[in-house]
Amino acid sequence: MMQFAQALAWLLALAWIWKAVTAGFGLRRIPNLLDAQFDREPVGDPSITVIVPARDEEQALPASLASLIAQDYANLRIIAVDDRSTDTSGAIMDEFAARYPARLRVMHISELPPNWLGKPHAMAMAAREAIANDRPDYLLFTDADIFFEPQAIRRSLVQAVATKADHFVTFPTPQIKSVGEGMLLGYLGVMGLWATRPWKADDPKAKRDSIGIGAFNLLLTAAYEQLGGFESLRMEILEDLTMAHCVKRAGLRQRVAIAPGMVSLHWAAGALGVVNVMTKNLFAVFRFRIGLVLAACLGLAVQCLAPFVFLLIPQTRVPAILTLLAIAALYALSSRHSKISVLYAVLFPAGAALFLYSLLRSAFTTLRAGGVMWRGTFYPLKELRKNITPLR
Repeated sequence: MMQFAQALAWLLALAWIWKAVTAGFGLRRIPNLLDAQFDREPVGDPSITVIVPARDEEQALPASLASLIAQDYANLRIIAVDDRSTDTSGAIMDEFAARYPARLRVMHISELPPNWLGKPHAMAMAAREAIANDRPDYLLFTDADIFFEPQAIRRSLVQAVATKADHFVTFPTPQIKSVGEGMLLGYLGVMGLWATRPWKADDPKAKRDSIGIGAFNLLLTAAYEQLGGFESLRMEILEDLTMAHCVKRAGLRQRVAIAPGMVSLHWAAGALGVVNVMTKNLFAVFRFRIGLVLAACLGLAVQCLAPFVFLLIPQTRVPAILTLLAIAALYALSSRHSKISVLYAVLFPAGAALFLYSLLRSAFTTLRAGGVMWRGTFYPLKELRKNITPLR
């Protein structure tokens, strides 16, 4: 038994060290849009329409819209979509549109058609309207709780145009307002490097390494149309991740960049708030397959919690220490764009335990309810599974 424990401890240590070394070399390849070389106008002055869907976002919406209107790039228009809001979100949009008619217009959606999720429907309708009336070169899909520094879109376009990107993602910076948020988001940042290698996003051969983030999903309009738009993702809860996968599968050019603090968001209030957000999303990550969820929980428990147990056993202490040093190194590397302190590495096991709880909660809550409540509408699990996009 002890020989097995020693072998497992060393296997985990080698795996974590390998991940830290490869990430150390790989992450340095991702451009930082804060560098002086990006402080210029994009070649060709391309047009861009920013699409902001919102349902009951009256708290975050004013700051988000104001930050978009304040962008220092002239050839930019905004479409804000009031997706069946029951609060004052629609009125806020109308007020901004009245003050800035040359930059912002509003769409109001009062009904959701069958076989559609609200957010993909709102974005599809806005994209259809933008293409029909403006035919912009680029479409930027974002969320109503994202804050943009004035240079964010211009600098992103500089790199998108220079690299001939069909799909471009600027990593958002999380606003950390509590220890619990930092613990969970720091854990997610490190484990995200296992799920996908962002430095491989531009490698057409690395099909599994696709990056999609709802806060900043920039698509060349021609590429958006080639992929069938969000009409092809009508029932996708994770429409951003799925769209990114479709980009790679179609052989289109995907590019990513970091820009610490230039695009930012507050995920949720406190650790429980983050857990509630993940409860809606995580089961969808595993394509609503309970077997995959249980297998993932077992694997994550071994990968993330076993090293801390091995730390207590003299025969496995050395590989356990090496594992923890590799984990701390990954926190330091990911902090380059997340700005989450490396000190949160101390809370890694607590973050892992809470993530495992969130994953199981997401699966069993969805199974018990027979579906997902999202943006005010209940979607039966049978329909979600029926319309899911295959991720080959």
